[in-house]
Amino acid sequence: MRIGIALDYSGGFHQAAERVVELEKSGIEAAVVAEAYSFDAVSQLGYLAAKTNTIELASGVFPLYIRTPSLLAMTAAGLDFVSDGRFRLGIGTSGPQVIEGFHGVPFDAPLGRTREVVEICRKVWRRERLQYDGKHYQIPLPPERGTGLGKALQLINHPVRERIPITIAALGPKNVELTAEIAEGWQPVFYHPEKAASVWGEALAAGAAKRDPALGPLDVVVHASLAIGDNVDERLAWVKPQLALYIGGMGAKGRNFYHNLATRYGYGDVADRIQELYLSGRKQEAIDAVPDELVRGISLVGPRGHVAERLAAFAESGVTTLLVSPLTADPAESVRYVEEALRLRPA
Repeated sequence: MRIGIALDYSGGFHQAAERVVELEKSGIEAAVVAEAYSFDAVSQLGYLAAKTNTIELASGVFPLYIRTPSLLAMTAAGLDFVSDGRFRLGIGTSGPQVIEGFHGVPFDAPLGRTREVVEICRKVWRRERLQYDGKHYQIPLPPERGTGLGKALQLINHPVRERIPITIAALGPKNVELTAEIAEGWQPVFYHPEKAASVWGEALAAGAAKRDPALGPLDVVVHASLAIGDNVDERLAWVKPQLALYIGGMGAKGRNFYHNLATRYGYGDVADRIQELYLSGRKQEAIDAVPDELVRGISLVGPRGHVAERLAAFAESGVTTLLVSPLTADPAESVRYVEEALRLRPA
């Protein structure tokens, strides 16, 4: 199981980048830059490409609605170029709160658009003259929808690789099945190793049955918060605001992917309560309603022995790349936590 680090989008990027440089020397294998309604991840990934030498760099994730498929492919090829072949394209649909609320773009047909975006990106990287007649994307634009002057073009540059790995962030059964069929990697959120098989196992198996063997085994890329020590239980509370935001606030009742996931984990009543509190403006109460048990299940927080057991549980459940986020404001402690996780991971 590879160990990498996830960089937050909320600030402190230069300090985080310096820690990535230091951790690269310690043996971490990946760094992933998130993108939401924040600074774009492209500029930060380019900066990391210049500062690092060996680790894989990835977007985690680019929302696929806000860039054309060709631009996604160009961006990935450019980042792969400046990093000497170390980039992985992480994409996902995000949700209507971000896509419609911040970008003003309709959130529609997530499954169809995801498949077409992946197909178009791979055509661009192979430097094919780009002709694509999909349900959601037509390239060149047909005359009845444009000027009639568009013609099929190919990428001018020769990419470092004609097959840049793609990881798709997916939660729902149909999205996960599609990911297991067409992508090199899968990135779920709030991953609970003991419950993952019951929630996603059927969808993963269905997608794997249609998977092209040339894609290789599916890289399961998972994020977990990290704090190692005998007196770090108070750090569990640091995870709760994000869980409350996503379970309670990222969508209306009946249209919240993260609430659905918590329900499938067996926390339906709790998820309902968190959502009720959050949507009524009682955010602190919603945060307080997040159970320690759920946080422990998706995190690496506790003494060395406990963290070693949790690392083994993640690996045994099928995780192949584990991205950690140290729960500390101390840069030295952050580095120490990650280095300890590298030592504790199963052989």
